[in-house]
Amino acid sequence: MGIFQSIRDAISTAREQTVLPANAILIDVRSPGEFSQSRIEGSVNFPVGEITNHIEAHCPDKTTNIVVFCASGMRSSSARNALIQMGYTQVFNGGGIGSLASKFNKRIV
Repeated sequence: MGIFQSIRDAISTAREQTVLPANAILIDVRSPGEFSQSRIEGSVNFPVGEITNHIEAHCPDKTTNIVVFCASGMRSSSARNALIQMGYTQVFNGGGIGSLASKFNKRIV
């Protein structure tokens, strides 16, 4: 495989990882205070430190498409890792609230 094929494969893989499923449950892992001030329409709030306590009641099917997000993507990265350790297989880090709302064409309320 040539260098150009390697680069093309790396770019394709990166694109695939940034595609978020349209039918996903949106979980805001910011604090309740942050969530009460602004949230993506239709999202639910499970703070990053509590997500493992609440997720099974909300998403018993571990193959459910889930997108976690926060203010910048840092807390959602931790939340994603915690859910994967619990056996959830379709968990995506949506990054920050503003860019995610734009990707899903949803309002921030």
